[in-house]
Amino acid sequence: MPIGPLGVERVPLAMAFGRILAERLDADADYPNAARSSMDGFALEAGATPGAFALAGEIRMGSAWGTRLAAGSALRIPTGGVLPEGADAVVPIEDARVEGGRVWVDAPVPSGDCISPQGGDMRRGEPVLPAGRRIGAPELGVLATLGVEDVPVLRRPMLAVISSGDELIEPGRAPAPGQIRDSNRYAIAGALQAMGAAVRHYPIVPDLPGALEAALREALTECDGAMLSGGSSVGERDLTPDALAALGDPGVVVHGLRVKPGKPTVLGAVGLKPIIGLPGNPTSALVILEAVVAPIVAALVGAPVLKNTVDARLDGPMRSVAGWTWYLPVSLEDELGDCVAHPLPLRSSAVSLTARAAGYVIMDERDEVFEAGDRVRVYRFF
Repeated sequence: MPIGPLGVERVPLAMAFGRILAERLDADADYPNAARSSMDGFALEAGATPGAFALAGEIRMGSAWGTRLAAGSALRIPTGGVLPEGADAVVPIEDARVEGGRVWVDAPVPSGDCISPQGGDMRRGEPVLPAGRRIGAPELGVLATLGVEDVPVLRRPMLAVISSGDELIEPGRAPAPGQIRDSNRYAIAGALQAMGAAVRHYPIVPDLPGALEAALREALTECDGAMLSGGSSVGERDLTPDALAALGDPGVVVHGLRVKPGKPTVLGAVGLKPIIGLPGNPTSALVILEAVVAPIVAALVGAPVLKNTVDARLDGPMRSVAGWTWYLPVSLEDELGDCVAHPLPLRSSAVSLTARAAGYVIMDERDEVFEAGDRVRVYRFF
């Protein structure tokens, strides 16, 4: 059974931003519910133009004119005002003149001019928002217009974020020689949140037999999957595969990728809960999470991966190794309207590299050289 969305919950409209709509929503009525003026002006019968019209009064916002508009009359109307029965057009203020209680219109006006018709935006029963839509500002406006106060959304997956390594300390501590602050956990958590997941931080796991297994066992009782930083390599301290094997099937699915950075990545699961072993090097961990793992997170979130890409001109060469996929960081600059990508040195252990970069360029197994001046696609970080 494939990994997929985790069920439906309802959240208040004010809390729905960024969530994934779980059900298709149809219009419950016509919007607007009556013909409205799209200009400040005068409501009248188009067939009587050009000519003079008796100014019979003014339509107020939020209320309708109570009677049918008499022939030869006009009503002052604001933008958004409800068109009275008997009128089929609005003449903008600047196209009319008022003299002695009469409105003069010097040119013919077509029927329907400056009017938003009933149902012109949405019609009763019309599908408006599809299931699986990520709710942004426009969607919030539509939901409010439809009167939806409790929004059906897909449950946000809770993913554990765990770092392992004797060299790691919490960010608030001063590192002694050989120690480093645990930056990966926070970078990974931020990327996961940008992808639509919720995160739960767990304590740093020491390099002791059984410690990672115990941490994962606890995390999987509370979370829908786990992202690990460190603990996976090609040497004697390769802790992640053993921990996954002890927790249950299927365990490790992939151990090691022909990519740079990120070769020691582990892809696995316990039941339907994915467990990803990311490299310990900061650049490797974040790039692999965004370039390789994002589709797994998207399956849990219930929305497709929407990659933010930019077409750019490369201002320096890039080189890789045939048979490998490389993810090479670049910064971006606008030069006279042309987006230029500046290659950055790939140092997997650098914490600041991905912050200096705007994104990365993919060189796949067939690519060995990109020359300066080549057009490339830059994948922006989440």
